Amino acid sequence: MTSAVAPPPPERHKTFQDEPIPQVARDTLNGFALSLAMSNVVMQLSNIKVGYGVAESKVETGRLDKHPIKRGRTTLTFLAVASNGTAAEREYLRKEINRAHRQVHSEPGAAVRYNAFSPDLQLWVAACLYRGSVDLIKALDLPLGREDMAAFYRHSARFATSLQVSPDMWPADLEAFDAYWNEEVKKLEVDDYTRGFLHDLATLGFLPSPVQRLFGPFMLFLTAGFLPQEFRDLLGLKWNRRSQFLLDRYVRLAAAVNRVMPAAAREFPFNVYLWDFRRRMRKGLPVV
Repeated sequence: MTSAVAPPPPERHKTFQDEPIPQVARDTLNGFALSLAMSNVVMQLSNIKVGYGVAESKVETGRLDKHPIKRGRTTLTFLAVASNGTAAEREYLRKEINRAHRQVHSEPGAAVRYNAFSPDLQLWVAACLYRGSVDLIKALDLPLGREDMAAFYRHSARFATSLQVSPDMWPADLEAFDAYWNEEVKKLEVDDYTRGFLHDLATLGFLPSPVQRLFGPFMLFLTAGFLPQEFRDLLGLKWNRRSQFLLDRYVRLAAAVNRVMPAAAREFPFNVYLWDFRRRMRKGLPVV
């Protein structure tokens, strides 16, 4: 991977296939998923190249620490379209992402070299999104068998192919994914710069002080709670039995509320962002 400005790679999969969307894919796009959002961001950025790419991004309007509302909209829109969008919508989304990613690359001589068009880095991001969905399925105790999970895994390849990852790069099955994940986790590293950046995100340190003081501790609790232990260790986050007890109580309550909510309310805000994406696409407005 080079630090020089690089054009996007050739379009390798110009058309997507429209395939049935598993019900579990719809079930994972719900409001409770926001509880796991920051932990998933931290997982992605624990790859030091992804971490530097985000922390140093020149696309200021897409930075979570500079424009949290817009960045939140972009991320949730990606999830909604990649999972539940049509083939044409996913193709449009990928081209919009490419437009933003052209500016995300390290400078010559940088200690950590990265390029947003690296398929390997994008595969890691997509793998984290899938892993976060699995954690959500477990938290909500959704009744899924092995075949259901295999179908959902195949569907989740959309997280990768909606970026610049070719279909053949997505691990072939659940066993192959576990092997890929375990190997990648061993390679993860953070330095003082990215560790500080991630802690600032997890504590909402980029928001105004009153908001940060009010909500920062709870966000840090959720972030640490939904992170696998390897990531907690990497970032020096404390976790104990009492913390797990409190998280379990929160999850049980949230899962119970999720089950009784009307579908439209349960799927908020993803249903709204998917509607907004289609409106923007129809009018030719930016979506990233």
